[in-house]
Amino acid sequence: MDINIRTDSARTNSHALSEEIAFATGTSALGTVLVAGNAHGVCAILIGSEAGELVADLAVRFPHNTLVQQDRKLDGELMKILRFIEKPARGLDLELNINGTPFQRRVWDALCGIPAGQTITYAALAHRVGKPGAVRAVANACAANAIALAIPCHRVIGSDGTLSGYRWGVERKRALLAREAEV
Repeated sequence: MDINIRTDSARTNSHALSEEIAFATGTSALGTVLVAGNAHGVCAILIGSEAGELVADLAVRFPHNTLVQQDRKLDGELMKILRFIEKPARGLDLELNINGTPFQRRVWDALCGIPAGQTITYAALAHRVGKPGAVRAVANACAANAIALAIPCHRVIGSDGTLSGYRWGVERKRALLAREAEV
């Protein structure tokens, strides 16, 4: 597997009220990248066109937390993410603080088992998590993922092979898959 995920299982489904979340932004071939983390690990990796929209998205995702820009604190994590975007074969080793429902966690865990350069359909992913009739719920779990790249939702494609729906934009999905295909 190209992504190493370490989580604090006692903290995966909630964040303490008013807990501080530090964030930093950087520029990549995919656009602006925001990484956010707390004392328990990286809780968000967001990709977009400009930092302001990503900070606003972070605020919506963590409305009860205090957001503080701390570039130095997250420099190591940001550099790992930027290197991963350029060379996915190197892998991405981050300590993650994953916030999701048990079903979302099953979907995200299954996604982390898909190697770089490979894809899976939403239907096959639904089968893999033991819910073959839950294709739409699987798609919703992918859309709810706040940890782009580390939880590789970009590796999910439509049943007809098309690059459908990606929270961060289909063009970014296409670029990520192309980079991974070079592995």
